[in-house]
Amino acid sequence: MTRAAEPADPADHAAQAVPARSTVGIVGGGPAGLLLARLLHRAGVDCVVLESRDRAYVEQRQRAGILEQGTVDALRGCGAATRLEREGLVHDGVELRWDGRRHRIDFPSLTGGRRVWVYAQTEVVKDLIALQLHDGPPLLFDAEVRQVTGAHQERPVIHYTHGGRDRTLVCDWVVGCDGFYGVTRRAVPDGVLRTLEKVYPYSWLGMLADVPPSSDELIYAHSPRGFALHSMRSPTVSRLYLQVPNGTDPADWPDQRIWDELDARFALDARFARDGGWTLNRGPVTQKAVLPMRSLVTEPMRWGRVLLAGDAAHIVPPTGAKGLNLAASDVVVLARAFAAQAADGSTALLDAYSDTCLRRVWRAEHFSWSMTTMLHTDPDQSEFETRLQLSQLDRIAASPQASAELAENYAGLPIG
Repeated sequence: MTRAAEPADPADHAAQAVPARSTVGIVGGGPAGLLLARLLHRAGVDCVVLESRDRAYVEQRQRAGILEQGTVDALRGCGAATRLEREGLVHDGVELRWDGRRHRIDFPSLTGGRRVWVYAQTEVVKDLIALQLHDGPPLLFDAEVRQVTGAHQERPVIHYTHGGRDRTLVCDWVVGCDGFYGVTRRAVPDGVLRTLEKVYPYSWLGMLADVPPSSDELIYAHSPRGFALHSMRSPTVSRLYLQVPNGTDPADWPDQRIWDELDARFALDARFARDGGWTLNRGPVTQKAVLPMRSLVTEPMRWGRVLLAGDAAHIVPPTGAKGLNLAASDVVVLARAFAAQAADGSTALLDAYSDTCLRRVWRAEHFSWSMTTMLHTDPDQSEFETRLQLSQLDRIAASPQASAELAENYAGLPIG
């Protein structure tokens, strides 16, 4: 995919002037913070985004690549979908493989027309940054937030360092889009937030390979050898994953071993192969990394004038492709709430923010957990548990209702 254009002239950088006051202060310039800023800009609500890293780092962070229908609709609604429409890969389904079998889940027919898009988070971020620097509210890179004070007061304050100087930003509201280990969570007193967590006994070895994808759609494979996922970043770049033990060193997986293991886990029984079978395209692996897996929810998502969004409030295992999409749904709900307050002064939607988001968060957590536990092999798993997994996969293949449940969750439940 091509890189979003740099700002054309110095006027595009005017948005980086250092402000001292804002209605909304957004900590974190990832997709959640940037999308919220764009939505607020379109609604006429002033805001400032503070990002601790430089622009190059932010635009290169490799993360999710599947966008739900609702996320795409939000990007379209704020004018950030031009490249997505041109370069994104529209997917109408996914394929499940297990016990040598294959079954395709057709999203549009099962969900009333909903689908997903393959478009890397890096590209979403580039698009949003380009828009923000061109005509949006202030976006400050290399702005390291040290603390947020006055969370339960009328005017909370963000304390940060930028351009070699200590600065403050006085806000009506602070939104933390800076992740689970970010500064914003620490603005909430001890004992207020409750974090519920599950850590999984396996990880993913994620790879990028310079080879055209071997399938037009994603393939999720259950295997006695462990889970495997075939995805893509573009028509010429494949994204691949293997279940591995926690603590795995990527150096222990040379290219030949990776491709052989993928072949074994995606293998089809000859009875179920179509059109002469299926071949896994092989090529040079350009990136390898091990991704630990956990599920996590923090409640509530608001305390006083501080609101948490995205990974600052919840984390999902990547099996259900929900991380970026949950973050997007959070900020869509927030943007509506801020717009309503600006229109009539009511804080009713802001007051309901945590409850509204958590209902959707817990559904996404359940879906991600169910996909993960259905497709992965626990190191201590019994034959009984394996048979339960296969029974559930058989049920999905045989039942339109079970297929529809998977499709509706994968393509994305309604926001708000």
